[in-house]
Amino acid sequence: MGIVEHLVLLPGMMCDGRLWAEQIDGLKDFCASITVADITSADSIETIAQSVLEKVPDQFALAGLSMGGIVAFEIWRQASERVSRLALLDSNAHAELSESGRQRDQLLRRALAGEFREVITDALKPVYLAEVNKQNLALLDIILSMALDLGTDVFERQCNALKNRRESESTLPTITVPTLVLCGAEDSLCPIEIHEQMAQALPKSKLVVIEKCGHLSTMEQPDRVIAEMLEWLKAA
Repeated sequence: MGIVEHLVLLPGMMCDGRLWAEQIDGLKDFCASITVADITSADSIETIAQSVLEKVPDQFALAGLSMGGIVAFEIWRQASERVSRLALLDSNAHAELSESGRQRDQLLRRALAGEFREVITDALKPVYLAEVNKQNLALLDIILSMALDLGTDVFERQCNALKNRRESESTLPTITVPTLVLCGAEDSLCPIEIHEQMAQALPKSKLVVIEKCGHLSTMEQPDRVIAEMLEWLKAA
């Protein structure tokens, strides 16, 4: 018997439904529906969250990876009564740090100057993956294709949204639904310590750290993520 729960998936920055392809296939028989929300159309986290809420079922389980997790926090703030459970994958609850903001501005300037492909290839893609996956050409091609398909305009909007985001540490204690906190052991963008801090602040959390896995856990270790999400969907 399937789990009659609607599942909403939030991709990371410069990612689309391909980020969640394996999980969609692995979980489709256990959900009433699965929706990959669009987080590309606005340049503020608040507006993105509003847009998602307008297009998803009244009640749903919510999972976000990286930027998707940041949007998930805002969805909780705007409509916590609609969220039955939450999964935060390779994400963080901090506001933009000044150094990260400067680096983001530099990458954005390069992208707008015509170096978008180089920004994705040279600056972003290498830090996404665990060491064992850095020569996985099929995986690298999907990551590059997602970013190139979304394009420079989306990159600019998402950079601005992330740069101006609010902190979510103060939101963590208010999240009273079952919450999965999952990360790759080799995630250099959102390291283990950040997830440990989130899990400690969340009232009903489970922390999972996956070995041989970097920032894109859903693609690097898809079967393990499916198993953990299935257990999360069943949690009381």
